[in-house]
Amino acid sequence: MTEQDGSTDRYDVYCGVDVGKSEHHACALNPAGKRLHDKPLPNDEDALKEVLGKLQTRGRVLVIIDQPASIGALVIAVARMMGIEVAYLPGLAMRRIADLYPGEGKTDARDSFIIADAARTMPHTLRRIGTDDETVADLTVLAGYDDDLAAQSTRLSNRLRDALLHVHPALERLLGKHFDRPGVLELLVAASTPDALARLTPQAMTEIMKPRSPRLAKTLPAKIRTALDEQSVIVPGTQAFGRVISGLATQLRDIHLERASLGAELEARLQAHPLHEVLTSMPGLGVRTSLKILTIVGDGSAFPSAAHLAAYAGLAPVTRRSGTSIKGETRSRRGNRALKNALFQSAFASLADPTSRTYYDRKRAEKKKHNAAIVCLARRRTDVIYAMLRDKQPYQQPSTENPTKHTAAA
Repeated sequence: MTEQDGSTDRYDVYCGVDVGKSEHHACALNPAGKRLHDKPLPNDEDALKEVLGKLQTRGRVLVIIDQPASIGALVIAVARMMGIEVAYLPGLAMRRIADLYPGEGKTDARDSFIIADAARTMPHTLRRIGTDDETVADLTVLAGYDDDLAAQSTRLSNRLRDALLHVHPALERLLGKHFDRPGVLELLVAASTPDALARLTPQAMTEIMKPRSPRLAKTLPAKIRTALDEQSVIVPGTQAFGRVISGLATQLRDIHLERASLGAELEARLQAHPLHEVLTSMPGLGVRTSLKILTIVGDGSAFPSAAHLAAYAGLAPVTRRSGTSIKGETRSRRGNRALKNALFQSAFASLADPTSRTYYDRKRAEKKKHNAAIVCLARRRTDVIYAMLRDKQPYQQPSTENPTKHTAAA
């Protein structure tokens, strides 16, 4: 957006839209804060065109929404089709800004006015919605679906462990750590109770597992037989739990298959994006973490500096001081949690890289705990990622003279 990019360009109309399923509320202000429009707005193409068209007669329009996905998607599409710029006011910023306005009520009309007025008076609070919308929109939708599948996978894995623990703890200890292996899930679908597994020979188990997990199929059957011998008592309800185990294993197997297929599609779509090589060149940034950064941060132009990006991610340290008696620095509890998790995970994955490991070891030597050291590393890497996006340049290994300095951040 032009205000955030440091330009002195101004808009003639600031149209805040508090989005809803069937009906939004739109409030339009001129640069002086005078209301030009303040009415409910149906979530309908013709209605959107009519209102935005009238506002365009007054000059350059900026549409600001509080939710860019799902129920706000049509607003964005119509505005762009009409050549109108669109910005996003994050919900957290919206709620904090709302405290500055009189009244405690929460209505659509009040919220849309606050959105418009924040854009007029505090443009730095807005986030750009990039123009590379087709690729990023597709990636955002598919990455969200992948997140849903990951959450379902975790829930089913935990439920499956619980069911198996109830009927045979020794089997749960052995198989619970292999629920990400499709061959193990195939085995539990075919034989979901200890008795059913006991009726299978090691060779039969191998045949079931081999098509999907060939390496594990060579060693796991013998260990399963040993685990089965550790318990002779049949726990009441075992047959009912067998039905549960079979169903859970089937669902978990199908989710793993869907995630594998989706992962390949996400990678192909990511490769089509111009920033693909820039992001994935950095140690620790794989397909899924690069996708998360790309769909949240975009090309980084919405952030004036790396410090702003770090603050948005919740990685900037928070200083707490009261006079001279109380002072200290703590980790921020705020920020975009999804972005923070992606940067944290990528920092952890980068420990195999000598530069990252050197920095991490230095922080550990300063008596920082593991997670605190990883957060420090993630914060440092954020500077580098910001510079890479700003300059559209891949990651460069630091020079041997100064191995702790990332040349991409220079």
